[in-house]
Amino acid sequence: SMSAAIAAGPTFLTAAAHTVESVEDGSALLPVEQVRWLAALDPPIMRDCLAFEQHLRNSFKGASLPPQSIEAHYKMPLYYKGNPLTLIGHEEVVPWPDYTRRMDYELELGFVIGRAGKDLTPEQAGAYLFGVTIFNDFSARDIQMREMMGLLGPAKGKDFATALGPWITTADELDVHNLTMIARVNGEEWSRGSSATMMWQVEEIIAYASKGEGVRIGELIGSGTVGWGCGLELGKMLQAGDTVELEVEGIGVLRNKLGTPAPAGWMPQQHTPTIE
Repeated sequence: SMSAAIAAGPTFLTAAAHTVESVEDGSALLPVEQVRWLAALDPPIMRDCLAFEQHLRNSFKGASLPPQSIEAHYKMPLYYKGNPLTLIGHEEVVPWPDYTRRMDYELELGFVIGRAGKDLTPEQAGAYLFGVTIFNDFSARDIQMREMMGLLGPAKGKDFATALGPWITTADELDVHNLTMIARVNGEEWSRGSSATMMWQVEEIIAYASKGEGVRIGELIGSGTVGWGCGLELGKMLQAGDTVELEVEGIGVLRNKLGTPAPAGWMPQQHTPTIE
C-alpha cells in the first residue's frame, strides 16, 4: 500500500533509498517490460478540481453551459469526489462502458497528501504535499453532460476509470508551479500546457479541501485539466484502440490504450412527473 508507506514518513523514503543504493550489482532489478503496473496510489479519498481558467472557459463553452455558472469557480476551488476503486495504472487498458460513445482524456496533475490536517491555511498547506503524479481523468462526455444538468456533478461520466502514474515524484524534487504538460494520441501531440497557468494554486486547493473535514495521508487531489488539455476543447474525441500518452516534466509518461465499447445494456427510463 503506497498510502501506508507514505504514512511511515521519512522512514519510508530513507529505507527505499538505502535499498536501492545497497544493491550494487542490479540483481534485485526487474526489466520494465516484465512489470504489470498498478495505479501509483491507493487513496482513501479522491477529489478532482477545476483549477485552470482556460479549461474552465473552454469546457463551459463546449458544453453550452450558461456563463453565469462559471462565476462560482472564481470564488472557491470547487471539486467533486471521484471513485478511488476504479483507478487504473500505466499501460492498463481503459474500459469503455456501454453507456457512452464519446470518450475523452483529460491532462491533469495528481497531488498526493503526505500528512493529515484540518482547517489549514494556504501558507501551511504546502508542507502537506507529499508528491505529484500524472492524472488522466477519462471522461464519457455524452452521459457526463446529461448528468451535470442535474446540478450534482459527474458520476457515470467519470467514475468508470481514472489512470494514475506511473511514478510519484516527491514535492522536493520539482517545482509544482511550473511543469510542462503534454498529451499525445497515437503519437500525435494534441495538447500542451503548463502548471504555471493554474488559477488556484495547489496550496489553496489543499487548504480548501481541509476545511471542516480535513485531509488524510494518501489522499489524492486532481488539479483539473490544463487549458486545451482534452478533446472537448479541441473538437475531437477518442476512438476504440487509441493510445493516449500524458507526459509531465519531472514525472514521466503515463500511457493507456482505449478498449472496445461494451455491448449495449440496461439504461434507466425517464419517469413522468407526478407532482404539479
